[in-house]
Amino acid sequence: MTDQPSAARRVAAEAAASDAADERAANSSLGELLGEVSRDLSTLIRQEMELAKAEIKQTVTRAGKGAGLLGGAGYAGLMAVFFLSVALWWALGYLVGNAWSAVIVAVIWAIVALVLYLVGRKQLATVKGAPQTVETVKEIPPTLKPNGENR
Repeated sequence: MTDQPSAARRVAAEAAASDAADERAANSSLGELLGEVSRDLSTLIRQEMELAKAEIKQTVTRAGKGAGLLGGAGYAGLMAVFFLSVALWWALGYLVGNAWSAVIVAVIWAIVALVLYLVGRKQLATVKGAPQTVETVKEIPPTLKPNGENR
């Protein structure tokens, strides 16, 4: 259901705003109107740049965290390979209980590598770029066309 009194008020307000804009256009010089349009366009562009900066900062932060976690996973994987190599060498060389301590350390590093990898991959999956900026920038060209015409 539409609230008819508020719809009527909205139409009346839009008509009054349109009349005020027409009167201002009739009483202002072309230079003043172009100056106003230029100021408004400049403000719009500044606001879009601020939005883009904020979105890019958020995206870079997420990507940095994900890359750091993947780097940690790579290091942990390297440690697992190192300790497994030492364990194999030690086990084959001595065939005594000391070798199993290196295997335990290698398994722990492998678990750490797996956890870091999974968390890093999940973090990188949340990176979406600057979707709000893209949407609002797409709205600018139709706004600049006279009477909102699509050509």
